[in-house]
Amino acid sequence: MNSRADIFANIRRGLRRSQPTEAQQEAVRQRLQQHPRNLIPSRSQHEHEALVELFVRMAQEASAEVVELDALELLPEAVAKNLEEKGQNELIMASDAALTSLGWAAVHERIECHQRAGQVGDEASLTMALAGIAETGTLMLYSRPDSPTTLNFLPDTHLVVLRKQDIVGPYEDAWDRLRTLSPGRLPRTVNLITGPSRSADIEQKLQMGAHGPRQLVIFLLP
Repeated sequence: MNSRADIFANIRRGLRRSQPTEAQQEAVRQRLQQHPRNLIPSRSQHEHEALVELFVRMAQEASAEVVELDALELLPEAVAKNLEEKGQNELIMASDAALTSLGWAAVHERIECHQRAGQVGDEASLTMALAGIAETGTLMLYSRPDSPTTLNFLPDTHLVVLRKQDIVGPYEDAWDRLRTLSPGRLPRTVNLITGPSRSADIEQKLQMGAHGPRQLVIFLLP
């Protein structure tokens, strides 16, 4: 704490500011509690059905694969088929009850399922998204004991379950959902994922999987 206090003191001296008054501290507290909205793009201000269509279009433009399913119970077969098409047979799965309660035994001869944190060298992972942001086709995920952040970045293929009812228009709506989920305390990590990982920093050549999964598959459910 002494080092932290010293750093802040040096910053105040550099800015030629004295120790903040109680009124100034209260103004900052009120500002943090307001969560003001920025300008909302017109493309994210539509009825929900149009937002779902926008999310799918934007996600596909970002090189994500979108697979629509009629029910969550169809997920194990859809996952097994998708991984077989990619030549993969190992799945590291989050331990969300909604996922673990499904009939994975029916596909155990086709894919090997584990529940643990992600590791370097894992072929594929399966997690659930808190929200889909139609504005940019972005997924919002957050860290918790039954879904560690490593599952979002270390495997080569990231499979994500998203319900249409969880698709919102702008980023502000997604943050509102997160604050409602954990009032007064945000998760340790919030990940905003738009398409698979990529980079063109080296010789301006696009490299997929530069900092994370090479492939992103979104299973879209009612």
